[in-house]
Amino acid sequence: MNKRSLCVPGLCVLLGACAGNPPAIDSGLAPPAAWQYAERDAAQATNRQWWTQFGSPQLNRLVDLARRDSFDVAAATARVRQAQASAVIAGAPLLPEVKFNLTTSHQKLLSGPGGPDLDASQSDEAVDNFGANLTASYEVDFWGGRAAARDSALHSLRASEFDQATVELTLLGSVADRYAQTLAAQQREQIAALNLANARNVLGLVQTRYDAGSATALELAQQKSLVAGQQRQLPLIKQLAEESRITLAALLGQPVQALQLGAEPFAALTWPTIGTGVPSQLLSRRPDIAKAEAQLAAAQADVTVARAAMLPAITLGATLGSDAYKVADVLRSPYYTLTAGLVGPLFNNGRLSAERDKARARQDELLQTYRGAIINGFADVEKALSSITRLDEQRQWQSEELQQAQSAFQIAESRYQAGAADLLTVLETQRTLYAAQDQNVQLRLSRLQASIALYKALGGGWQTQIR
Repeated sequence: MNKRSLCVPGLCVLLGACAGNPPAIDSGLAPPAAWQYAERDAAQATNRQWWTQFGSPQLNRLVDLARRDSFDVAAATARVRQAQASAVIAGAPLLPEVKFNLTTSHQKLLSGPGGPDLDASQSDEAVDNFGANLTASYEVDFWGGRAAARDSALHSLRASEFDQATVELTLLGSVADRYAQTLAAQQREQIAALNLANARNVLGLVQTRYDAGSATALELAQQKSLVAGQQRQLPLIKQLAEESRITLAALLGQPVQALQLGAEPFAALTWPTIGTGVPSQLLSRRPDIAKAEAQLAAAQADVTVARAAMLPAITLGATLGSDAYKVADVLRSPYYTLTAGLVGPLFNNGRLSAERDKARARQDELLQTYRGAIINGFADVEKALSSITRLDEQRQWQSEELQQAQSAFQIAESRYQAGAADLLTVLETQRTLYAAQDQNVQLRLSRLQASIALYKALGGGWQTQIR
């Protein structure tokens, strides 16, 4: 759903004055030639609907709900409409202002001879007057201040549009992240329940051996402590799942009671191979960087506005009208008036020069903000790529750990069935297997989150083609 196609009357005329994308602002920073970490064999094309790459129809549905019902997106859309109206207001003075005026008056002398400012007199105590006129006024934009004010408003409009894109990108990333956390917590809860059941089985065995005198009180206490620890872990994981569901519902703009997630397993979520491109492309892919650039461009235009305010202004005016004592005679005595004026500041106790200095300081501030946004954007991508690289290494070794735990459990189970091992050994290897499975889920969740973070860091396939 494209929420950037809002229209305000008169905006098209103003935008026509700035047709096409404005020239890029030089940040003074040279992007690195390549990322330090990158996924191998990554396709360079980036899907704008990046969330569809995780292979989850349920996630696709949640994203659609978030884009439609999120209050944050709706608020950002309203801010765009405000900026559109501000752009129309700022561009209006570039054309003359025309007013139409109809007047009527009734004068009656109450007493005395009257005076020079009264049309009424003792001989004619009541006088009616009717008038109609068209008035046009215009301030010549000799120093470019009016055009700069319009440009500033248009750049601010673009910044609002970029801010809306940032809000939406952040929202969708949070939805994907919370959904993955919810499914992972549900799977961890299942593993924890099996682990708890295993620990209770071991406790029963130890209790039997203790009652028979073949186990010590220390062994019994240790196993009871293990069961208590496993029992404590289960509500903690449930709490994580519940918190993720509550947060996910809030992101969708609904209470958690109305949230319907279905029964999609955690294994249904898969991460794609993401093409990162080259670092310089990040400047056109991240809306927050584009927003900082647009704000800097607006600040540059504000400096021109502040300078123009220190110089004389030329105003022109024209009036076409008619006055009469009877309504029928209003159009029989037309007249016109032409005016011109020159006004300039003489003394304002340094206010205008301070406004100029303030605009310059604001420009310097936003230049540093723009540079910081670029550096932070590079850092976000590098951190996401590093996380993916290291998590892939961890998962490689964890897969070996899980495989060996499964093998140990199968061997212990086979030996137990053959009478060569006791049940305690089987249950201990089973507990180790459950722990490895839980770790596998956590690493898989971290890997999914790293891919989501990389999409967000790259701008989610977003491009600076806002109109």
